[in-house]
Amino acid sequence: MIIDCQKVVKRYTQKTVLDNVDLHVKQGDFFGLVGMNGSGKSTLIKAILDLIGIDSGKILINNISHRQVEARLNVAYLPDRFYPPAHLRGIDFIQYMVRLHGTKNTQQHVDTVLDDLDLDKSMLQESVNKLSKGMTQKLGLASCLLSNKSLLILDEPMSGLDPHARVLFKQQLKKIKQQGATVFFSSHVLADVEEMADTMAVLHNSQIYFSGSPDTFKQHYQSDNVEQAYMKCIKGEVQA
Repeated sequence: MIIDCQKVVKRYTQKTVLDNVDLHVKQGDFFGLVGMNGSGKSTLIKAILDLIGIDSGKILINNISHRQVEARLNVAYLPDRFYPPAHLRGIDFIQYMVRLHGTKNTQQHVDTVLDDLDLDKSMLQESVNKLSKGMTQKLGLASCLLSNKSLLILDEPMSGLDPHARVLFKQQLKKIKQQGATVFFSSHVLADVEEMADTMAVLHNSQIYFSGSPDTFKQHYQSDNVEQAYMKCIKGEVQA
């Protein structure tokens, strides 16, 4: 397992956000985490990355404790609220992230990724605080794609993207999947999870209600699509 969460518990004062969560992501999988606002998706992602502490349980990345820096050496992360440094131009941010990840991308490859995401190069000469939400999101996605990391952890990666940009980003994800990358992403858009995920998990009421393939999810809840199955799942309509 590239990500292995075992009985993870996270509390904020009197509220339990993660209650004995077990979650397992296989190498090369596209894993979609779904749940309502406040269900704990971002908390779980931050716990995996050791951005917040957990109260109990165990988290491994590549069989190394998530507390160890080396566990995250091959990880690229995009948070749900992505705010690049306001003083940088868009192109400066991309160049900075490429250096930070220690990757050796040719300028041609950088240009190809930017073009494939339809990132307007003239806009990249602007300060990032002048960019639209969609352009800013593309900037974050481009930095992850250019990281050449084997594990991408993306929290609501298509937030703010228009339909055209969503299609372009999905095409990029298919390319990196062919290269053997693992992608762990959260999403409110269940149709995206049904389309892209090899495995999915439903986080609800601080617990994992289901984990398995989208097809198994639909079969288990006798539904035509993931959206219908999800509604049955969170209502506790377990089928015989």
